[in-house]
Amino acid sequence: MIQRIQTLFLLLVAIAMIVATLTPIWLQVSPMQNQTMEMTAWQTSILELPQEDLISQEGNIYIGILCLLASALAIYSLLQFKNRKKQLMLNMINALLMGLTLGLTVFSSYKANEQFNPTVSGAFVLGFYCIIFALIMNLIANRFIRKDEMLIRSVDRIR
Repeated sequence: MIQRIQTLFLLLVAIAMIVATLTPIWLQVSPMQNQTMEMTAWQTSILELPQEDLISQEGNIYIGILCLLASALAIYSLLQFKNRKKQLMLNMINALLMGLTLGLTVFSSYKANEQFNPTVSGAFVLGFYCIIFALIMNLIANRFIRKDEMLIRSVDRIR
């Protein structure tokens, strides 16, 4: 299990999705620079600057749940190293989950930007890029799993 490179990639997927739940995903500052809007995987908050008093807060719990679900699925897929076909299918489902997470994140940030400051777009930060990184690592893991499967099939054909 450990000697296979896709194990490392699947572990990176799980870690990146957990980091996405713990760090901000999107930030926006008001035109007068007295308020900031921060979106995490769990909530969208508007804070008063410079003392960062909370003005309002909305829940984004669906993004956090999807991130944790994708992380758990990556770990489960990592443990299914003896059944490569099942591992491939789990990773494809995980790619769909992460794509849905990415889409919901962009949609939520667009909606939040519309009500906060529609003239200027906000900035995606570490949490957003962790989701993209996890998606890429998942695709690379799938490639190596497929490569292993082809190698096993070719060895079986020789026998």
